[in-house]
Amino acid sequence: MTTSPWTKTKPTAVLVFADGTVIEGQGVGATGQVQAEVCFNTALTGYQEILTDPSYMGQIVTFTFPHIGNIGANDEDIEDLTPAARTGALGAVFKADVTEPSNYRSAKHFDAWLKARGIIGLSGIDTRALTAWIRENGAPNAVIAHDPSGNFDIPALTAQAAAWSGLEGLDLAKDATSGQSSSWTQGPWVWDQGFAENGETTAHIVAIDYGVKRNILRLFSGLGCKVTVVPANMGAEDILAMAPDGIFLSNGPGDPAATGEYAVPVIKKLVDSGIPVFGICLGHQMLALALGGTTMKMHQGHHGANHPVKDHTTGKVEIVSMNHGFAVDSDSLPEGVEETHVSLFDGTNCGLRLAGKPVFSVQHHPEASPGPQDSHYLFRRFMNLVRERQGEPSLSER
Repeated sequence: MTTSPWTKTKPTAVLVFADGTVIEGQGVGATGQVQAEVCFNTALTGYQEILTDPSYMGQIVTFTFPHIGNIGANDEDIEDLTPAARTGALGAVFKADVTEPSNYRSAKHFDAWLKARGIIGLSGIDTRALTAWIRENGAPNAVIAHDPSGNFDIPALTAQAAAWSGLEGLDLAKDATSGQSSSWTQGPWVWDQGFAENGETTAHIVAIDYGVKRNILRLFSGLGCKVTVVPANMGAEDILAMAPDGIFLSNGPGDPAATGEYAVPVIKKLVDSGIPVFGICLGHQMLALALGGTTMKMHQGHHGANHPVKDHTTGKVEIVSMNHGFAVDSDSLPEGVEETHVSLFDGTNCGLRLAGKPVFSVQHHPEASPGPQDSHYLFRRFMNLVRERQGEPSLSER
């Protein structure tokens, strides 16, 4: 990719790669500049959920769907626990300009919402060409900058992009996690009713927050769980003292090996306790590390709501949401750790379970926010492990 002015008017925003490539467009949202990794997301809907997913910390999201922002924004479709901390994506790239919202749920113009979130946007560029470049060359380090006056020091921005370390070796969960323990009682969203509050509970789930998404907690609550959210650095003894019936390892941003330096010893003790353990995304990767596997940085990552994954335990293929730039190395899994799910795009690992113990995890996002609900059964699968330990009858997985 070479330097190319992809807009007919004076650019007010730029995306500058570490190799000197400059992509020009129109600024949207917050002003300023930030360095991050550029990825792409192929989902057709759910842009608010995507941009507020804490797993996108340290990243600039390129949307392949051309019309982003046309249904506005609201206070319900966000995923991070602490919006004021701005623990989602740092920047966003769009093909079309942001239009006036047209949706009965819209409470705010998307541009105003981006400003309030501190997300820098770039519009008016060929996002599919950028996506093709990332697929060929890998996710680049870059700086996204928005200045309404259109004054940019390109050499300085290039040097800033080149100086950034990238995501490898970064523990971002420490920034994404909540600072203290809290209870979660909100259930799943119901059309024309909103979010239901939890009623009678039958199990206590402790969710370790590495950057957890709200809809994960809602689904646990909807299954009759008392949910306690705890910080990423809480020790195993303190977690076990809460007398959980099940332990959840959440999604989150950054390099699992870096976060694993303090999280893996805790996870090992939790696995040894015999209490059912379920992990998603970063939680899946760190569970693999705790069980003796290794993780690796991916060429371009998986980001979208249309990824096919096969569940070897049922033989079924499901379409799932994905958001990860690191993956578990299937060949590194030791004896006794079974690969349960695999990506049908590239064959990478998407799930595992520990033989003889109620412990499993998946790489994808079964909470489906945004995205298809094919994998909702995994929450019931986990709850059946909890109920088995309680001596209760199993739930249907469907």
